[in-house]
Amino acid sequence: MDRIPGKKTTGDRGGAPPPALRNGVRRSDAGAVRDIVSSTGLFRPDEIGIAVELVEERLRSGPASGYHFLFAERGDRILGYSCYGPVPLTLHCYDLYWIAVRKEAQGMGIGRMLLEHSEKAIAALGGRRVYIETSSRPIYLDTRRFYERNGYRAEAVLKEFYSPGDAKVIYVKALEQDDAEGEKVRR
Repeated sequence: MDRIPGKKTTGDRGGAPPPALRNGVRRSDAGAVRDIVSSTGLFRPDEIGIAVELVEERLRSGPASGYHFLFAERGDRILGYSCYGPVPLTLHCYDLYWIAVRKEAQGMGIGRMLLEHSEKAIAALGGRRVYIETSSRPIYLDTRRFYERNGYRAEAVLKEFYSPGDAKVIYVKALEQDDAEGEKVRR
């Protein structure tokens, strides 16, 4: 399990040390993911079940599952996580399937840290574009603003996708890659 040095988060309360990042998956992570996603108050039970299934699939199949994880933890407590993987039948596109931070740890920069490190990991895997899907419901307004503040743009809106009145909003961000001279280039 690789540990990734944590970056100082901006709104960290009480001067707590920044969380450490881990990309290995443990059996206990399934329960932590259930708790994190549930704590947000945004997801239905079936959606929470899918989040847990992705952890279980990674544990069962390893890297062949196509699911990659980052966990932000302080001590033995997981504060947030992200899950991403390649989009099937594409050469350089990745989906960010999940990014969630415990309700009580939101606003501390953990989500931004997870997103930035996920993007770096995706770029290291050869990814050039990251796609994120979310709901158009008002309860997701802060989520959509978070993506927009972090350089994502709404590329498509699929009306009535999740349910009547609930569209799917698809965000995309082109990642920077090094060109032949080592300069950063967006593709």
